[in-house]
Amino acid sequence: MRSLPDTSDACLERAWLLASRLERLSVDSQWARRSSGLRGALLRLIERMENAEPLDSKETAHLDRLFEQGFEILKRAARDIPAT
Repeated sequence: MRSLPDTSDACLERAWLLASRLERLSVDSQWARRSSGLRGALLRLIERMENAEPLDSKETAHLDRLFEQGFEILKRAARDIPAT
């Protein structure tokens, strides 16, 4: 849920940030396995946005859910990192 609408450039930048951070999860992490499908869906939408293809309201809602789920996975994965 976004309180203010993203501009397309800001949305694309945010999507790339999330995708790159999900990619960096340790392959041994349960969260990496859970995020792989989410990341693939995110990359497909990124490709469409980069090709200047407009997203319809259903795809925009899907992108919002991907953001929510992706950042939640990153938070949970961070909690699993042992303190040093």
